[in-house]
Amino acid sequence: MTSSLAEARWPKHPTDHLRLLTFNLQVGIQTSAYHHYLTRSWQHLLPHRGRLKRLEMMSEVMGRFDIVGLQEVDGGSFRSGRVNQVEYLASHAGFPHHYQQLNRNLGQMAQHSNGLLSRLRPARIEEHRLPGTLPGRGAIHARFGEGPDALHVFVAHLALSHRGRVRQLNYLSELITPLHHVVVMGDLNCTPEQLHAHSRFRDALSLHPVRPPLSYPSWQPRRALDHILLSNSLQADEVKVLDHLFSDHLPIAVDIHLPEACRATLAPR
Repeated sequence: MTSSLAEARWPKHPTDHLRLLTFNLQVGIQTSAYHHYLTRSWQHLLPHRGRLKRLEMMSEVMGRFDIVGLQEVDGGSFRSGRVNQVEYLASHAGFPHHYQQLNRNLGQMAQHSNGLLSRLRPARIEEHRLPGTLPGRGAIHARFGEGPDALHVFVAHLALSHRGRVRQLNYLSELITPLHHVVVMGDLNCTPEQLHAHSRFRDALSLHPVRPPLSYPSWQPRRALDHILLSNSLQADEVKVLDHLFSDHLPIAVDIHLPEACRATLAPR
């Protein structure tokens, strides 16, 4: 496990809303056509000089948000030029807190990870290895504040197979059910209809009836695979897709409004 939480203080006056972003950045590979999955597949194993420039462009976008969930980010292997992409994005976007969850460790060749960037200091972070036939899927659970009105943010990347996703959604349902203020965001590899059909997960989160925008493939979006899901206690503006062609997925953003009881737990003690 690789992790880092930068030292910083809570904001003196916690805001009543937070700007959230989720992004599957495909380890910094720019994919803008189906044939790039073949012609640029070598970049999943070998470094590319344009990768760092794309990370700089990503950091400019991410810097406008308060909490960012990352999927398919590299933890500092040969293919990324030994650059821990979570640390790099946190530093260049000005986030005082970041966390990397290493899910698929291919040694020096690849460090396949999820990531969290935050302007608020998490009170606690937990890693979860999601069940599945193939290992390598995970979720980050960050708690902001204390007590029953704390804010819980999950960053997840679910399996491609239906059977695997069902098991993983069952697992997440168990974690979410006892919590009050919850955000689940990430590449869930399923459509809103498929999520709604999973009654156990839907009931656990009491999902808002907000339809996410189409996010995949980025050059001609046809499917809504990337989600920011909220418990009913959290109010949200319209979920939006950002028109930034960095990977095969588009970033998804939303502003959420925090209830007063939740804001109170984020105040400095």
